[in-house]
Amino acid sequence: MKPYLRFFFFSLLLSFFLLPGLTLAQTTINGQVLDARTKQPLEGVSITANSGEQSISSSQGQFTLSADEAERVTLTLLGYKSQQISLTNNRANLRILLQPEATRLQEVLVTGYENKRPLLETAGAISVINQSVLQRFDESSVVRAVNTVPGIRMDERAPASYRISIRGSSLRSPYGIRNVKLYFNGIPLTEANGTTSLNTLDAANIGSIEILKGPTASIYGAGTGGTILLESRRAAVGETQLQVGATTGSYGFRRYLASVSTGSAKSNVLVQYTRQQYDGYREQSAVDRHVLLVAPEFYVSPKHTIAASIIYSDLYYELPGGITKEQYDQNPRQARGGMFGSVAQNASMNQDGFNFGLKQEYTFNQSWQNTTSIYTLHRFRDHPFNTDYERNTNLELGGRTSFKYKTQLGSIATNYTFGGEVQRGLEAARTYDNIGGQPDSLRTDDEVTATTGFVFGQAELELPSNFILTLALSANDTKYEIDRLAQATSGAAYTYVKDFKTVLSPRVAVLKKLSDQISAHASISSGFSPPTEEEILTSDGELNEDLEAEKGVNYEAGVRGYTLNNRLSFDVVGFYFRLSETIVSQQQVSSVAVFRNAGATSQKGIETALSYTLFDDPEKALSLFKVLGSYTYNHFRFKDFTKGEADLAGNEITGVAPHTATAGLDLATKLGLYFNLTANYTSEIPLNDENTIYADSYFILGSRVGIRRNLGNHLNHLAFEVFGGADNLTDQTYSLGNDINAFGTRYYQPAPDRTYYGGLTLKYRL
Repeated sequence: MKPYLRFFFFSLLLSFFLLPGLTLAQTTINGQVLDARTKQPLEGVSITANSGEQSISSSQGQFTLSADEAERVTLTLLGYKSQQISLTNNRANLRILLQPEATRLQEVLVTGYENKRPLLETAGAISVINQSVLQRFDESSVVRAVNTVPGIRMDERAPASYRISIRGSSLRSPYGIRNVKLYFNGIPLTEANGTTSLNTLDAANIGSIEILKGPTASIYGAGTGGTILLESRRAAVGETQLQVGATTGSYGFRRYLASVSTGSAKSNVLVQYTRQQYDGYREQSAVDRHVLLVAPEFYVSPKHTIAASIIYSDLYYELPGGITKEQYDQNPRQARGGMFGSVAQNASMNQDGFNFGLKQEYTFNQSWQNTTSIYTLHRFRDHPFNTDYERNTNLELGGRTSFKYKTQLGSIATNYTFGGEVQRGLEAARTYDNIGGQPDSLRTDDEVTATTGFVFGQAELELPSNFILTLALSANDTKYEIDRLAQATSGAAYTYVKDFKTVLSPRVAVLKKLSDQISAHASISSGFSPPTEEEILTSDGELNEDLEAEKGVNYEAGVRGYTLNNRLSFDVVGFYFRLSETIVSQQQVSSVAVFRNAGATSQKGIETALSYTLFDDPEKALSLFKVLGSYTYNHFRFKDFTKGEADLAGNEITGVAPHTATAGLDLATKLGLYFNLTANYTSEIPLNDENTIYADSYFILGSRVGIRRNLGNHLNHLAFEVFGGADNLTDQTYSLGNDINAFGTRYYQPAPDRTYYGGLTLKYRL
């Protein structure tokens, strides 16, 4: 670890443990009022005691009220639901979360770029997936929900085997998630080696998703693909709820859930267990996954919050492998065959994982705030693949700290954000010959140390005439050290070090509020993405010593807002991304993916999202009628790219569909009945760099219908939901997760045909 990273890491640990946890004296009624969704302070809240005394919350949401005889207080603010708090057990350090009214929800607040601003005031291409979108589907995965977002494509090459592309970034991802950074409750899921195991989470763990498209290195470190921020579900204030549920469906799909959640002025806790099993549509595609999530938040004082995130997962899933076009047309349910067939070799993933993160937020005063987290992960993998057998153990430590400072530069309100992040992982990796699903002769024995870190700074200036200017810069550093302890071919031990030079990544963005409902934004940002460990150390044991980091510059401009009496929302973004030293992948004879730099690419596109609410009135018989849609156009081309003797400059970028579109319909009634319909279209996709083979376009439909109700009378605290649905109603034969540049033309990973599911959920509110 470099000296400045070591200093930063220890400074981060000290800042976490030494920040004061001050509490206020309990001689008066005092506390802080926050938005229940964003946890941002609310100014101007009226606090009225039942004895008549009144107070108003400050810009930090804090209030003090002298009312010795008061037994309760009522809080009111325009746009929020009024709330009454009993003072029987506590009169000091109250933390009160106000729920927005339905009309307030139309202006979405986001945490992207750590500014926690309304989306209308955020200069960047950000898409938000909330509970209403996640619950349109069966919660077996988040794939279908994510694919409703323009500019995003999420693949499932096999059940629980995910791949995410933001603006075409799966070019270097034949499997797994790379070049996209993920956080869960503010704590990195992406490891120091550049990979992310999203399958350690269950879809039910997720309450919301924010997707930041394009280079976001100014705040979230190295990357050219984008950043995804996941937040867990949270109970409403004053609610304690027990929940159990079960779902069953086609091809042996079974899913079970049990959770308890509670929310109060002093804490919010979620404990959730899920199990998902699936026999599989294809041969060798079964899944068995257990996930336990414990996510508590404790509001020590109006100034101090401590939160934890504990995830344990036990995951097994089989890998059917890619098949040829002839096999795909003949029988899409078959697995890869032959000498190294998936069934014969028991190709599968076996993984136990434990993630633990601890985070605190502390507000020193109205100007200064700090958020600091420390985290660790332990992962154990035992994988028979088609051509080899891998056993890996990984241990990682990391931390992140971020300071915010609010001030005035004359008449200009200014927000500064600065801090850093560091991760260090040690992996013991062994590969063996695979003989019928059992490890045989040792091929390689490696110890891999990955260290990555960055420091960042950002300034936001609220200029006259409703302009907001953002200036940001980060310095990113990555290093891999590979100690080869044994190798079957040579037997010689050696050490290889790949140290990438520190790279500065700037970002400049400007936003103009055209009105209270419409804003326009533009930005220029630079991205830097070093190869992952798996791209340098391939599964055949070879070292890819010549591979260099990608670098790119992204230009984008967009407009978003609401119109037609807030019924119509729209978000339109155009972008141009120039990428150099582009990393591409290709399979060898042994089906091992190898990587190399391929000159440059030019990526241009338009992303649009629309939503129109005809009416939304819970008191009417038909309480909700809403339509939504999105469309993405990609004009992605190779530049200066040769492959052998062939000049491929001007070819379409492999694995990217030029056109994708989504449309949806939501209906709900006062009685609790609901209906969701979702349609997806994807155009032809080039499967090789030469553009001689394309996957067919496809159009699929999915629907869900159900009823949610309280039982009433003596069981007023008991609610239920009965639901059923179908996917691929059009019964299309299509491939979701194509293997690009596959050896032997095994490009296709067929998705299931028409499938059905149904389930029951019970909730008991204490």
